[in-house]
Amino acid sequence: MAKKKYNVIREEMLQVASNVAQEKNIDQDAVFSAMEQALEKSARVKYGQEIDIRISINRESGDIKLNSYLEVVDHISEEMQSRQILLEDAKKIDSNISLGEFIIKELPPIELGRVAAQNAKGVIIQKVREADKTNQYEEYKDKIGEVAVGIVKRIEFGNLIIDLGKSEAIIKREELIPRETFKNGDRIRAYIYEVKNDVKGYQVFLSRTHPQFLAKLFFQEVPEIYEGVITVKSVARDPGSRAKISVYTEDSTIDPVGACVGMRGSRVQAVVNELQGEKIDIVTWSDNQATFLANALAPAEVSKIFLYEEKNKVEVVIPDDQLSLAIGRKGQNVKLASNLTALEIDILTEDEESERRQQEFKEKSLLLSELLDVEDVIAQLLVTDGYTTIDSIATETLENIERIEGFDSNLAKEIIERSKSYIKEKEEENLKLINENISDEKLKSLKGMSNDILAELVKAKIYDVNAFADLATFELIDKEEGILKNLELDEEVANNMIMEARSFWSDNED
Repeated sequence: MAKKKYNVIREEMLQVASNVAQEKNIDQDAVFSAMEQALEKSARVKYGQEIDIRISINRESGDIKLNSYLEVVDHISEEMQSRQILLEDAKKIDSNISLGEFIIKELPPIELGRVAAQNAKGVIIQKVREADKTNQYEEYKDKIGEVAVGIVKRIEFGNLIIDLGKSEAIIKREELIPRETFKNGDRIRAYIYEVKNDVKGYQVFLSRTHPQFLAKLFFQEVPEIYEGVITVKSVARDPGSRAKISVYTEDSTIDPVGACVGMRGSRVQAVVNELQGEKIDIVTWSDNQATFLANALAPAEVSKIFLYEEKNKVEVVIPDDQLSLAIGRKGQNVKLASNLTALEIDILTEDEESERRQQEFKEKSLLLSELLDVEDVIAQLLVTDGYTTIDSIATETLENIERIEGFDSNLAKEIIERSKSYIKEKEEENLKLINENISDEKLKSLKGMSNDILAELVKAKIYDVNAFADLATFELIDKEEGILKNLELDEEVANNMIMEARSFWSDNED
């Protein structure tokens, strides 16, 4: 009779495990693990909470094995007396046993009373819920970056709780497009940007303001993007107002902008409607930063672009009548262009740029006039012809200097000699400055180091390789505040020198 009852229990367990696994769409093994933990809890009630009891259920037959475990140790700790056994005593049971192994004793099956059965059921339900949540977390974790479609379930303090079918998600108030409203039961599309898993469980966070939501909408509306023929390179948004998206294709027969706009604007209009009328500028991406920037600033026309790569910054010259277009309402156009290109953009009108160039011309001419001790008009002629530094004059041939309008052979020769004389005097001054202040040969030996650089370092009170290694590249080459702002030093060379200097740190530690 007992055997028949036991068989019924086994069959019921197998059936429950199968049903729960199918219903919750979780691994059957996770259900069995929950059952094992539930039965272990009930067994400890009968045999004692302090005993190490482990239960295993055969996944095929449903057979239940109930065992107690004693760890073999050389010293029994007071709090683990019921879970440990001395090696000498264990040897009496199994002569081949070693430290760290277990003496395993099979226990008789337990009869589950009403309370024990309820406890077991509670543990199983809890474990199945945890497994179900883990499955859902794993599913949505892999969906980060996708667009989800759901139904507004309720609204809490301006945040939307969205029913995704198997799970719930949240759209925070700040992740909604300004002025858009939803009510319970409304269908909504949003971008999955984060899935959190903490002690409270997991949460799926959605957004309708994320830049990539716009990209994914084009992915759904434009077949060429879906097929990978056209690539979305970057997106910038002012949600609900205006956006810019850059697209690119290697297929010269396809117009990427036209494909995204669609016949009579049908494709872009579908995206605009989803984003509550957000105006969208579609621009062609280019690996040439100047070209890309000019495209990004549309509809404004660009006259000139000056790119400062070391500062990730550009100066853009705009015709006076295009200034308001380039900047946009409340600076919107230039801000979106800056985000799209990942460049800091300064806008100048042609008049402002001309005034600045004149000022630079005046300053360079004045400096040459002072250093070479020549009249202003001669210095201005040199600068006009591109000779803005003493070095550029000293290394030039006599014939080329003679070609400057208003120069003759004697004047050209005198200018070159004065340049060389100035450089020689400066080198002597630099050498004296270096010898008096820098004794660190490691600093002097850095690849790319020169006396000009060392002299500037002395003026900045950098006297050894350790102080030099503490510097950042921009502290050296920044055109406004850098230690070497008066020298033409390549960013890569400066960076390599600093990294070489830092290698001496590890040498010192060794």
